[in-house]
Amino acid sequence: MDTMCRIGNITVGPGHPLVIIAGPCVLEGAEIDLGIARSLAETCSDLGLPLVFKASFDKANRTSITSSRGPGLEEGLQTLARIKEQTGLPICTDVHHPEQAGPAAETADLVQVPAFLCRQTDLLVACARTGRAVNVKKGQFLSPAEMAHVIGKLKDAGCEDIMLTERGTFFGYHRLVNDFIGLGDMMDLGRPVCFDVTHSTQLPGAGEGQSAGRPDRADLLARAATAAGAHALFLECHPDPKAASSDAATVLPMARVPDILAQVAAIRDALKTGLPTATTNA
Repeated sequence: MDTMCRIGNITVGPGHPLVIIAGPCVLEGAEIDLGIARSLAETCSDLGLPLVFKASFDKANRTSITSSRGPGLEEGLQTLARIKEQTGLPICTDVHHPEQAGPAAETADLVQVPAFLCRQTDLLVACARTGRAVNVKKGQFLSPAEMAHVIGKLKDAGCEDIMLTERGTFFGYHRLVNDFIGLGDMMDLGRPVCFDVTHSTQLPGAGEGQSAGRPDRADLLARAATAAGAHALFLECHPDPKAASSDAATVLPMARVPDILAQVAAIRDALKTGLPTATTNA
């Protein structure tokens, strides 16, 4: 079983450095996006953390029909291509429809399937057939074990580089709860597992026409997931979160990112000689 996922020149999995997947939730504009990418690249380089730049060209699952969705497929992919050319960073972006997978994969090194769409067979097959690495976020409605079916669909459609992402499960009081036993169970499926730091701080349904959040707890979750052996961390950031076009309640201020990444780099360095591939019984 292949326990690695190759994203451009980066390898994610046991025995490899903690990978950071980060950027704004949705593309904000050329200058802002490139500034975020360059700032992240400098921080991650200083800490020895491989970086994949993430931004969406379209956010089709917004709470309100009037919410900003992004620049769209054509303009968004052009922006991502320029960022890739100017920084040399691998690119990650979301796709919501099967017909978006092929065009997205011409630029993106990692094609990402949102949590609410993780069971959509046509979408998974389209992503798998691009030949790119595929990251699937576990739906809040699925158990970790059920992600084996997602892996099966991707493998059967020819995908070799697969990663799964944990982003919390629904609970009864407008809060997402992270199940770290489940994180270990998902590692047992034999594929690299990423932990979505910022989306895990969401408080679904707690805002007026949008999700609320607790970004003040992002560093706590990042430390816990790293200590638990996650192979990658996903986080969204913005120079001015209140002005962010999407996920303003959960995106991290850029000013906080270096400290959080320094914390997880130190934890990973302390544990790197003894990290398990999954949670095991003593």
